[in-house]
Amino acid sequence: MSPARRFLRTPEAVAGAILLAALIAMALVALLFPGDPQAIAGPALLPPFQDWSLPLGTDRLGRDVLAELFHGARASLAVGLAAAAAALAIGSVVGTLAGFAGGLVDEVLMRITDAFQTVPSFLLALAFVSVVGPSLGVVVIAIALGTWPGPARIARAEVLSIRERDYVASARAIGMHPLEIAFREVLPNALPPVLAMSSVIVAAAILTEAALSFLGLGDPNRVTWGGMIAEGRAVLRTAPFLSIVPGIALVLTVLGVYLAGEGIVETTAVRRGLS
Repeated sequence: MSPARRFLRTPEAVAGAILLAALIAMALVALLFPGDPQAIAGPALLPPFQDWSLPLGTDRLGRDVLAELFHGARASLAVGLAAAAAALAIGSVVGTLAGFAGGLVDEVLMRITDAFQTVPSFLLALAFVSVVGPSLGVVVIAIALGTWPGPARIARAEVLSIRERDYVASARAIGMHPLEIAFREVLPNALPPVLAMSSVIVAAAILTEAALSFLGLGDPNRVTWGGMIAEGRAVLRTAPFLSIVPGIALVLTVLGVYLAGEGIVETTAVRRGLS
């Protein structure tokens, strides 16, 4: 059975893929709102479904909640994917160097990894953004700094099991440079278990970005779901939809990313088991 069919026969994976597709569609449909989503679009605190030109109503300043929601999807997707890519890249490089070189290099890199891992990732991101200043790029770097140790440890474990195999010994015998062997021969074979962490990292990055925005440490020039939830907190009793709508979107997005990632991991695991 092909991997695609195995994926489609897993209900959790299909549900996750649908939710993830909806997130991507929202990010793309944000192009239908080319103006500034933070611009005033109508009367303040207009309830949902009262004016079909503003289907989800407006916030305290009269901004279109639907436009903000769609632009927030774009910000969440961008942060999640960029932070995951950065964390996986850093972790893969550090883990490969530590596992392949061994000795003092391994010891130093693993102690640095331990130092980063002992600090909770959210606190590290909070401190970094507080010092450097809030912007989308800084948030991505802050999240990546707190999440790369996990991929680094997995990459190191895989490299330790691969570096003594015959094809690696053959590469040494023909005179390939150690770094070339590590990154051309060993790392590609060590990547699958590392990439399996991507869904967890993306979901964690989206939640961390929302939490930072909720605390006022997100990019002030971009609409984010965390910022929308924080904005609605002041009028939670009179206009709860301002926090409920982005909150539901955030929960469904994280759930979709996690389920889709678990489905991919399960499918690839079955495939490796059959091969």
